[in-house]
Formats: sequence, structure tokens, C-alpha cells
Amino acid sequence: MQLDQASTEQLRQWESALSAEYEQFKAAGLNLDLTRGKPSGEQLSLSDAVLDILGRDLSNETNTDLRNYGGIDGLPECKRLFAPVLGVKDSEILIGGNSSLSLMYSAALYALHMGFGDLGEAWAKESGSVKFLCPVPGYDRHFGVCEHLGIDMIPVAMDDNGPDMDQVEALLKADPSIKGIWCVPRFSNPTGIVYSDEVVARIAKLGSIAGKNFRVFWDNAYAVHQLSEDAPQLASLMDKCREFGTENSVYLFGSTSKITYAGAGVAFAGMSEANLKAFKQHLGMSQIGPDKINQLRHVRLLQDSDGLHAHMRAHASVLKPRFDIVLKHLDDGFGDNELLSWTAPEGGYFVSVDTLPGLAKKVVAMAAAAGVKLTPAGATFPYGNDPEDRNIRIAPSVPSLEEIDKAMAVFVNCVKLASVQQRLG
Repeated sequence: MQLDQASTEQLRQWESALSAEYEQFKAAGLNLDLTRGKPSGEQLSLSDAVLDILGRDLSNETNTDLRNYGGIDGLPECKRLFAPVLGVKDSEILIGGNSSLSLMYSAALYALHMGFGDLGEAWAKESGSVKFLCPVPGYDRHFGVCEHLGIDMIPVAMDDNGPDMDQVEALLKADPSIKGIWCVPRFSNPTGIVYSDEVVARIAKLGSIAGKNFRVFWDNAYAVHQLSEDAPQLASLMDKCREFGTENSVYLFGSTSKITYAGAGVAFAGMSEANLKAFKQHLGMSQIGPDKINQLRHVRLLQDSDGLHAHMRAHASVLKPRFDIVLKHLDDGFGDNELLSWTAPEGGYFVSVDTLPGLAKKVVAMAAAAGVKLTPAGATFPYGNDPEDRNIRIAPSVPSLEEIDKAMAVFVNCVKLASVQQRLG
């Protein structure tokens, strides 16, 4: 289907055939959901051993009574398990509750209003607005944190290597009120790209060219979530920062939300010891300690890095067939035309697609009318504003294989029909 080479009569014939197919989908009464990247029930069941793994044995290497208060930065054995995920030392990690988003929100809140202890004062005490760089398309919840806290967002382009670093560096040099940048460096949400070694190195240097108290918010949410053994690796940001003397300019985050139980996992934050000291002081005003029993459960379940990666191979065996169905539909439907472009991620939870300009909202609305829910168009941009109205995020993890197959058939039809109608219009 080459729209630019088709006659008006051919376009009308395509529209008629596609419209008939679309009406059949609408009449089928589908109720399918590809909106959010949650683990499926099958994936969650991979961790069911965590429910009984402790019994009554709460023994741990520091002989701490885990039923009591305290230990705000987490168990040593849990730090040792997850520090390699972030690429930090055991002394540079804090194990929190079940949500890395909570840790990220807290980090932004503390930076904005409470400061960095001995490292510097709060962003809000400086004159003018506080701004963040936001690589796009990106993660809507990151943008929501900024919007909720009144932090202005500046979109930055992404390519196959990561953020456009020429643009990032130029913006930082010109505007000291830019205090942070959001990054999802491995299997980025939603494109699935992995930041190149060069991009990681340039990000590590940002602390030396940005205004004071700048922080990289490095959300390595999919650090171990690869679909195959040969998926691209990610360079260690903290190692590069040590090389350049910028350790205090980065915060790193992760969690087991898509490793064990999404609602009952553990989250972790990595940062320099100076940053960690200030962060714990602020955190200690709102809590007396995390759920250390749950931390021990995770240590017993996953044991070490080898155990963690074996567990993630089981996740991949569930996820990869779902991604394969999505990509086959895209290849079959658009491999011979330019109606749609997309990423073929080797890990993570999403497939990012770009329609022709001006069609994303229409495609999402058409799919919804046919019983297929998609993430709202624009969600992958700050303030929900995709200036070209092109990007759509597909999340295939929860539905069954049969449901994904049906949903993608609807999606392909909607993209083709919307594209033909735009051309005719």
C-alpha cells in the first residue's frame, strides 16, 4: 500500500475494504487492553515461592530483628544483591519500599525544597524557574512528577543511541536553571533503545557543564529485562562519573516491580555517599525504616546475580512470544510501505510506533471504538503534547497471545484506514 502512488480510485477502494473490516472488528465486541506495561499473571507466578520462602526463619547476617523499626537504608545482603544492577558500590545504595517511583519523587522533592546537605542548597532557593530535560518519546510518570512539583519540562530529541547529546549539552550551557534530566537508559520507555557507550560517557560529564546542583535521574527500570541473551549491554554510568569526578551529579533508580511482585517488591536508589547521607536525613523525617522482612524474602528468592538472571530468563520466555506477535503484525502490515515506523526492542516492556504526522490520536480513538485500548496519544511527551501527533506506545505484556493477535489485527487496520482517509481528505 503506497499512498503517494495510488490514484483516487485506488484510495477509495482501499478505504471501502478497510472500513468493512473495521466494522467487523467493532461488531466483534472485543475488550482488549494494551495500555500499561505490567507483568502478566503468568510472570507474577514465577515468584510465588517468595510467599513461603522464609517460614519463621528471619535470620540475617547482622542478626537484626527484622520485625522492628530501623535500618532505613536496607539490609546489607539486599544491598549486595542489587548494587550490581545499578552499577554502584554496596555503600552507595539504599533499599526502600516497593516503588522506585516513590524514591524518584522523593529525590525530586528533596532537591527542590530541602537541598543536598553539605553539597548544596535547594533548587527552589535559587531565583527563577526550575527546569528538567525530558528525552522524548519518554515515560509519562516521569513527566507527571515534574508537572506535579511545578518543574518546567524541556523536550529533547531521542535517536537510536539515546538523547541528542549535542542538544542536551547546548541547553545546559545556555541555561543554569536546568537542574535535571530524566533517563531510561536500557530498553528505554517506550522505544526500547539502549544508550550507547558514547552517550553514557557524555551524560557522565554533564555535571561539569551544567549549573550548580544538577542531577541526572537515571531510571534503570529495565536493567535486567532482556528478551535474549545477546541483547545490548549498558555501560556503567557511575563508573564513568568516577572517571570524570562527577559522582555527585547522578541519582540511579531501580526496583523489582517487573522482577518479582509488582505491588510487593523492593526498590533501590544508588548515589554517591555524600548524596546518600543527605537523602537519608530527609527520608528519615517521613519513615523509620522499610519492610526488611520483604527484603530478606527477595534475597532468599533471588540469592545472587546468577539467580537474578536465571529468574529473568524465565520472564523472557513469557514475554518474547508476545513481542514476536506484535512485531510480526507490524512487519506484515507495514514492511512494504511508509505508513508506520516502529522499534524492535530487545528488552523492556514496550514497542514504540510512529504513524504519519497527525494520526496518532485518531488511531487510538478508532482502536478504542473497536474494543482495543491503547495508551493515550501524547502520553510519551511532556504535558501530553506530541507536537507531530505521531507516537503510540504498545504494551503487550498482560494480554494472552490470542488477545495480542486480535488486538494487533485491529491496530493494523486502524492505522491503514486512518492513513487512507487522511490522504483522501
